[in-house]
Parts: sequence; C-alpha cells; structure tokens
Amino acid sequence: MTILPARCTATSRVRGRVHHLRTTGSRRPWMHVSKPTKTTQAPDRGDALARTFGARVRALRDVSGMTLEQLAQSSGVSRAMLSKVERGEKSPTIGIASRIARSLQASLTDLTSDQATDGSTVVLRRADRPIFRDPETGFERHLVSPSKGSGRAEVVYHYLPAGASTGMLPPFPAGTEKQLVVTLGHLILVFKDSKVHLGPGDSLFFVADVEHGLINQTDEPCGYYVVISRQA
Repeated sequence: MTILPARCTATSRVRGRVHHLRTTGSRRPWMHVSKPTKTTQAPDRGDALARTFGARVRALRDVSGMTLEQLAQSSGVSRAMLSKVERGEKSPTIGIASRIARSLQASLTDLTSDQATDGSTVVLRRADRPIFRDPETGFERHLVSPSKGSGRAEVVYHYLPAGASTGMLPPFPAGTEKQLVVTLGHLILVFKDSKVHLGPGDSLFFVADVEHGLINQTDEPCGYYVVISRQA
C-alpha cells in the first residue's frame, strides 16, 4: 500500500457531527489499492458461517435470558426468521444481522468470528479473514483487526457491489465513533437529514449512534476501510 501526498480541505457538518476530508489539486489517487474481486465463498464455508452466527445468537440470547419472542420484539426481526437464523438455516442480510447484534448488545464481530485476545504480536492473513456476506446484495464485511486488543477499536473492510446498498442500519451504542476511507469507487453515506458523497481517497468521521446507511449508486464496485471506536 502506497500513500501519496495530497492537498486537502476539511469540511464539517455540525448537525450530524460529521467531518470529512477530501483530496484536491491532483488527479493521482490518494491511495493505490488493487481492485478487489468479489468473494465467492464455497457452499460449505457459507453454511459454516451461517451455523456459527446462529449458534452465537442462540448462546447470547440464552445468557441474556431473552426468549425468541422477546428478541423478535426488540430487534424487529420476525420470530420465524430468528428461528431459522439460530438453526443456521438462513444467512441474514447486513440489516437483519445488525439489528440482532444491537438487541443482544453485541457487535457483528462477536457473532461472526473468533479474535485473538492475547499476544503482543498477532498476524491475520488475508486468506483467513472472517467475512460476513449479505446473501441478497453481495455486500461484504471483512474483519481486518487480528486481535481484540483493549477491545475499544477494530478495523473492517467493506465491499459494496455496483448499485448495492446496506439499507438503513441501526444506531450503534452511545459514544461509538466511525472513521472511514474510500479506496475504490464512490460511496454515499446517508443520515436522517443529510447525505455525504465520497470518492477515492476521501475520508469521513462521524458519531455512529444514529441510523445511517451506505449506498453505491454507480456501476462500479466500491471498497472502503472503517475504524470503529467504542467507549471502554
């Protein structure tokens, strides 16, 4: 990965507590990144991920003492869908998975992967990244952070196919912040009362305790890294 110098201008949106950084004055890309290829998971791996997700949802629900009906009411996901998800029979969309995680006071990472919890040096090979894939849109969430570390921040990579959208995602817990940088294509961040358009090399900070969605309205794929910071 090569980072090239660029002149930048900063813009802030006070209402949405959003700040983004846009490169100007050069036609060269801010960051050279090879074009990603859409991940095609083998059927057995996809089934394994669905079973892992479902088993962890069931385990967290049991620990919290919630019934299936209570989780359905809290998340807005139907009881029938939750039952299929817990049994590993259905892979949820990113919207459904996010609502389930939020209701269980967990992160998507908690429900999809096993991160290292100790070690002063931890390596995660690209081929071993845990990947959540939306079966309807092709949206992918790659866990990049090799370790939980202190547990307050993680790095993920999102792949959003041409014309795809995450839909509106539920608010993160109070105090959660996101910083992202687009490495490929064009991205639109949608908030309740505003939109932010980002291109290659543009970056954005926002407080994520509000509903927000991500859209790729172009006919080319979009890729971007996200750093999620949570309160201790």
